[in-house]
Formats: sequence, structure tokens, C-alpha cells
Amino acid sequence: MINLAVINIKDVIKILKILIISIIIILIISKLGVSFAKNKEFPFRNINTSEVINQTILLSNYSENSKQKESGLKRLLISELAIFSEEEKLMEIENQEEVLEFDDLKESNLPITKTNEENLEDNSSGIENNRNIAFSLPTKVISENNKNDTFTNAYNSVKIKNESDYNLTQDMIIPNVEFVNKRDVIIYHTHTCESYTPTENSNYVSTGNFRTTDLNFSVARVGTELANNLNNMGFNVIHDTSYHDYPAYTGSYTRSLATINKILGENPNSEFVIDLHRDALGSSSSYGPTVQIGDEIAAQIMFVIGTDGGGLEHTNWINNFKLAIKIQEQANLMYPGLFKPIILRNSRYNQHVSKGACIIEVGATGNTIEQCNTSMKYLSKVIEEVMK
Repeated sequence: MINLAVINIKDVIKILKILIISIIIILIISKLGVSFAKNKEFPFRNINTSEVINQTILLSNYSENSKQKESGLKRLLISELAIFSEEEKLMEIENQEEVLEFDDLKESNLPITKTNEENLEDNSSGIENNRNIAFSLPTKVISENNKNDTFTNAYNSVKIKNESDYNLTQDMIIPNVEFVNKRDVIIYHTHTCESYTPTENSNYVSTGNFRTTDLNFSVARVGTELANNLNNMGFNVIHDTSYHDYPAYTGSYTRSLATINKILGENPNSEFVIDLHRDALGSSSSYGPTVQIGDEIAAQIMFVIGTDGGGLEHTNWINNFKLAIKIQEQANLMYPGLFKPIILRNSRYNQHVSKGACIIEVGATGNTIEQCNTSMKYLSKVIEEVMK
């Protein structure tokens, strides 16, 4: 005979919640005690809370749906500990959903297709025929280690994946935006330590999963490449390489906001602000989107634009969005395939600081830093055309 017990799922969740929080508190207290004994000072600022969260998640990673449980537990822990700002909580949820969506599509072995395709016009062939001859180079998106693009809206050749709560109208996406100051550019990195697949010439010392504090091999090096190219074209570029995600990943956007506010306070006329990232999607070398431009292989790049959909004030988001569309439309004329679809989200990603602020994600974990540096050569040429 088998004895069966009826279990109230709410009680189980409540017990699990208490257990997880208790484990975290024990881990934090233990770390505090060790650090206090060594340093004789209060060390809370040195705790890598993200590491603690991830380690705790591993303890409960036992079910068939581990990915879904990890995402749910991470959100629960973030909410209960109140470590992130409201903005960072929302960004974490969005990023986790993106990873899960991508992993689900990979596991299903189904093709990833466009959404609302019947309502959209793909103008890629027209772009190929009408490109400015001065920039004419054969281009081809490489399918290996890549994924097909999905999008919900389009403006001419520009594809947009709208993940925000806004219903986009034609007026919202027409790129009728101009700047007074077209020659000053600010580049910084919220996730300074993001890195790429090592190569013989870029075999860096890792300080995490596709992360390094060596600025010669992180996304900061890619920022240097973009800055050098733009400076050679006559732009005035400020490139800040401060660490915002080390030693703790948690709170990166809070720290980078302080940095960009300081820079803008010293350069109040600057309008074009780039937070340069690597695509966080995936955690291995299996995803590395590339495009062949002429004889060179370049990492594909992508705009991520925030809105005020998360509830935080952000009056600049329409201008930021229009700028991204304008740059991407020019890129499609010059180097079709350099950009993946623009992602529009509820989080504002510190883009409220300027009417020309954006995130540009360069490649992913499967790309090499050499491919990303090549991308910056072509991106700088696009920016030069847009800012004439």
C-alpha cells in the first residue's frame, strides 16, 4: 500500500522561500564574519551578491524545468533581498526572459522566424541595389553560430523587436531627429568586464564566465577601437573604462549612472552617449553572430533602447529610439547585415541622461574580440555619415 499525502502548494512555496532566504542570510553572515576577522572593518560593500544568488539557485536546481526555476528563483531573491534598484530588477527579469526564450528555441529545433511577417516589407534586396557606390562592399550574414532575426515592426529596412508596453505608431519610428552637437561622443561601459571567446592573440585571464578585468580583452577594448576610429575622423571622444560590474555585478547600472552623470556634468553640451556592451545572451561559444563585409568577418551589433515603460521618468526615449533607427537605416545602406533588429524595452537603462543615449551590444560570447574590433571600423563610418 502506498501512503499519499495532500500537499498545499502554497505552503511548499512558502517553506522553500523561507529556506532560500535563510541560506542566503547564513552565507552573507559567514562571509561577513570571515572578512571582518581579516580586515577588522565592515566589509559589506565587497560582497558579490550576484555570486551568492547564483550559488543559492544551484542548491535548488533539481527539477526537469531547471531553467524556468532558476529564472523564477532569481526574481524571488532579487525581490526579497531588495538589493537591486527597481530599474535593475526589471532589467534582470527582461534579460532572464531573453535567455530562456533563446534556449527554448534552440532546444525545440524549430526555425526562428519573423513575427507579423505578413504586415512587414523586407527591403534588403532594395538596399543592395540602392547603396551608395562609395561604400559598396559585398556583405553576407553568416548563419553559423547565429540565429534568425525576429521582429515586430519595421521602418523601411530597419527591423524593430518591440518588447515594451508601447504600441508603436509610424510617427514614433520616423527618424526625424537632429543634434546641435554632432562631433562630441561619450563611450562608457556598464558591464566593463564582458569578454569574448579567446583566440591565440587574445588569450586573456578569465575572472568569470566570459568576463575579465583585463581591459585589453574586454568590451572596453572594443570601445577603445571605436573611440580611435572616431577620433581619426575628427570626432571628440571621451571613453570611460571605469569598472562598474567588478567586484560586484549587482548594482552595475547604479554605479554607471553616477559615472555618466559626472561626465555629462563636465561636458554639458554632449548629446551622443553610447553604453557599449557585449550581448549577454547565452553563456558559451555557441552563439556568435557575424557578417562578412568584403573580405573581413565582423561581429553583428545591436541597439537596445529603453523607454519609460518600467515606470521611471524618461522623456528622452523617443529621441533615443529615433537616433537608433536613423543610424541603423544608414548602416543598412552601407553594410547590410551589420546590425541585428533594434530591441525596444520597458527598462530605461540610464538612457534618460541624454536625448542621444543608447546601448550598443557588440557581438556575443561566441564572437572574438578581433571580430568586434572589425565591427567598430564599419560602425564609425556609419556614424560619420549620420553626423555630417
